[in-house]
Amino acid sequence: MIQYISNSQKTSTLAEREAFLKNLSLPENTPHVLLQTCDRIELYWGEGEVPFEVMDHLFRVVSGLESSLVGEGAIQGQVKLAYQDASQKFALPSSLHKLFQTALSVGKRVRTESAISQGAISHSQAVIECLIQEGIPLKNALITLIGVNKLNEDVIKFLHAKGAYSIFLGNRNFENAAELALKCDCKAFRLDNMKEFIDYTDVLITATSAPHLIVKPEHIAEGKKLLILDLAFPRDVDERIGLLPNVTLYNLEDIKKRVHQNLDARLKEVIVAEGIIEEEVGKFGKRLNLGVCKFH
Repeated sequence: MIQYISNSQKTSTLAEREAFLKNLSLPENTPHVLLQTCDRIELYWGEGEVPFEVMDHLFRVVSGLESSLVGEGAIQGQVKLAYQDASQKFALPSSLHKLFQTALSVGKRVRTESAISQGAISHSQAVIECLIQEGIPLKNALITLIGVNKLNEDVIKFLHAKGAYSIFLGNRNFENAAELALKCDCKAFRLDNMKEFIDYTDVLITATSAPHLIVKPEHIAEGKKLLILDLAFPRDVDERIGLLPNVTLYNLEDIKKRVHQNLDARLKEVIVAEGIIEEEVGKFGKRLNLGVCKFH
């Protein structure tokens, strides 16, 4: 039987999810799909029967119904990447393959046939909103980003759209940073030079997948005025830095709290999306000869 465990922003704090991830384990070489995002950690494993609650949950996740920003689109790609990574690492059972392939198809259908993702607020958009609300003069500010990923790529695009042009990108692998910097019209730097860059930085945005802290108090010069947005999970920035004078530090949970846009239009589309998911769960169940189940 296919099983899953989930720990998300709906049931835990950022610190609790960090602890959950640290202690998460399966027997060695057990085929599984691990979904790890800013908001959730989920593990799917097993073979054979796919319970309805597993289908319903994953279909809702892929469709953005379980996201903190309802209808956000990034989760579709994150689930796809998690599934592809697992497929490369393991010989996944056919039922897991079918479950994730169907879930990705359902996510696309929900976004095509409903307006749930129209005007959706992403974390990258929330970052720009935060900078504007903090009064950062984007056209004149020196902005440093750490981490090569889709999130930072989107942030850079939004920064350019707002007139920012002094943008620097660092990463553990300099070649990857240089490649994305060339693509996004900014400049790359080596993390060995991070302290020197921070000395001249007005805004630091970090979003790596490192399991340890990247930015520590010793990297911040005494009296340095700095706005930091830590978008990483686990966190990249030592929380003690937020206690330094002239430093303002936001983490993932802080960024979400700053989003005050009206979600009414998307929330109205939840009913439409749930109808599609219920239909798809029934169809998937029939294909697996599991019968039909109605969700409420």
